[in-house]
Amino acid sequence: MSSSFRHPLEPFRIKSVEAIPFLSAEQREAALREAGYNLFAIRAEDVTIDLLTDSGTGAMSDRQWSGLMRGDESYSGARNFYRLERAVRDLTGYEHVIPVHQGRAAEHLMFTTMLEKGDIVVSNTHFDTTGANVLYCGATPIDLPHPSCGDLDDPFPFKGNIDLDGLRRAIAHHGDRIKLCVLTITSNTVGGQPVSYENVCAARAILRENRIPLYFDAARFAENAWFVRQREESQNDRSVRAIARAVFDCGDGCLMSAKKDGLSNIGGFLALRDGDLAARIKDLMVVLEGFPTYGGLAGRDLEAIAIGLDEVCDESYLSYRTRQTEWFGQRLIDAGARVVVPIGGHAVFVDAGSLYPHIPPEGFPGQALAVAMYRDGGVRTVEIGSLMFGAADAVSGRDKPRPELVRFALPRRVYTESHLGHVVDTFANVHRRRDTARGFAIEYQSPYLRHFTARLREQTIQQRSLARL
Repeated sequence: MSSSFRHPLEPFRIKSVEAIPFLSAEQREAALREAGYNLFAIRAEDVTIDLLTDSGTGAMSDRQWSGLMRGDESYSGARNFYRLERAVRDLTGYEHVIPVHQGRAAEHLMFTTMLEKGDIVVSNTHFDTTGANVLYCGATPIDLPHPSCGDLDDPFPFKGNIDLDGLRRAIAHHGDRIKLCVLTITSNTVGGQPVSYENVCAARAILRENRIPLYFDAARFAENAWFVRQREESQNDRSVRAIARAVFDCGDGCLMSAKKDGLSNIGGFLALRDGDLAARIKDLMVVLEGFPTYGGLAGRDLEAIAIGLDEVCDESYLSYRTRQTEWFGQRLIDAGARVVVPIGGHAVFVDAGSLYPHIPPEGFPGQALAVAMYRDGGVRTVEIGSLMFGAADAVSGRDKPRPELVRFALPRRVYTESHLGHVVDTFANVHRRRDTARGFAIEYQSPYLRHFTARLREQTIQQRSLARL
């Protein structure tokens, strides 16, 4: 696609439309109170623009919709499983393919099989469900992000890289307690930032020297490969599919939520080299997920994923996808936002900490911004900061403060420029009233992944002043 276009041009036509709701300010306020100021508890029918997540929220193609009609709903050995198996093998080179109903099921099966209490998993960054599943096994997740992540304004093109020196130090300190490394591509927690092919190869060499297996959280593998092609000079002449395969060749397997770069509304898979590990996972899977050829999915869903894995490598789509996100991020910057740069592939991450310096981390400034976006314009986003990670960080012993971010995640092939213009206008209004924002306090939280189900209360101005003192 020519770079001369001022606006990102969609490489598709819109064939079907869905009405979106417009609530009054009073209705939105009532919805917030009913939800305990947790955006996850807001009903979708009360949301105008939904940027909560890019997971399973995209629009499927005509090929995928027609594929649903070819669903074989046999309990065992449905032909759609073999279509998916072939697609994953061709993409990754991994022999053993295990479908699951979504990515966290893959995490649970894999970590339950591989980890024991006291073990350690290292990563460039664990996302929320990944870290929670490690903790659930009694193990400890340790993040080793690239040093550039400490500066949101640093333009380093591969902020998703794992800190290689940190990896060496972790191995020297923890030794045999480290059972595996998970590289998240792209790294969601630090702003949807890519991991370079050079960094993958270097990490693989360190890990193999110490007999530590390497796995990929490959939910956004295609976006990662696109950034590698664009930003890593040695990879400029390779196709996205070739780069993705080269990355997968460095690992021992991957786990994937197909609700992202599988372009599907549900599903995921594990893909492994180790046949013995695959057999042990399948034994557990029969108890928890279903028969190994359907993994909790209908045959039609397996077909949609197989097609999506092919479509996501279309470079005209990936060019549009990343340019739309960049365009959106620049408009937010123009409206006064400080965002993580370079802008990632699937979302724009806004720094709520700098927007609300009067709200301390324990007052959850990210949640204050997320609530304000819904209150003002019916826009749903998600906090990526102290609310999401604070409890887990306390358990894992993380000693570095996280930035207080809000993720504006873009569903794939769903929203147009005018939709995102409404989001920008809403943020501009919120920005103008930033000095009046209040923090939040938790009234209820669950022991794992508290941000999904927590209930909060908005602090009074007096409470906010006391918190600042």
